[in-house]
Amino acid sequence: MSELSVVIPILNEAKNILRLIPEIDKVKKKIKINKFEILLIDDNSYDHINQVVTKLKKRVPYLKLYIRKNRKRDLSKSCIDGFNIAKYKNILVMDGDLQHPPQYIIKLYHVFINQKCDLVVGSRDLLKRGNQGLSSIRRLFSIILIVIINFLLGNKTRDPMSGFFIFKKKIFTKNKGQLFSGGYKILSDLIYTSKDNLKIKDVPIRFDRRISGKSKMSFSILTILVYFIFIKYINKIVYK
Repeated sequence: MSELSVVIPILNEAKNILRLIPEIDKVKKKIKINKFEILLIDDNSYDHINQVVTKLKKRVPYLKLYIRKNRKRDLSKSCIDGFNIAKYKNILVMDGDLQHPPQYIIKLYHVFINQKCDLVVGSRDLLKRGNQGLSSIRRLFSIILIVIINFLLGNKTRDPMSGFFIFKKKIFTKNKGQLFSGGYKILSDLIYTSKDNLKIKDVPIRFDRRISGKSKMSFSILTILVYFIFIKYINKIVYK
């Protein structure tokens, strides 16, 4: 029986969620998943997300909202809270800012199921100019970080910085005690913490521009990413 939990970490994305959830609902009907839920993991926004979700739930009853009150805002920790809450054995992660087009869920899911993968990544082609949804500086830093990650930690996917992917929940359950559990990119944390030989596939995606709100990327986030790479590299050497 097919089942999928969609985990969407959000912060002040109410306007985007109003557009995103109906699009995901259309996709769900096309792939005919028996057990399905959408989990919005909100980092204590101030944009009246409760009202938006109440309105949406009239059309999308499997939509759920969890607010991380009195906790430090952190994208990876939001995802981890979502993984712990998720009811189903397969989990899809995507952003709530409309930069991950929902129609790609169909291809990600089909590759995941048909090729019996452990993890499928929605990979951005950052070397291709245009249609990347990133500023030139963000694009350059992302390319540099991807090259560093793949060189130091191992080339597991073309886009270890992606925030759009589907995986087996048991990968998280088995490794959650060893996760870095902080910062910006939970995908790399899952991949490079797992000691198993995971079957990982890439699915090329178009990365759209943000419609509303602003990016959460900052210098402090970048610093955490560099520290994450350093820690994972040291662990790789020590436990090789």
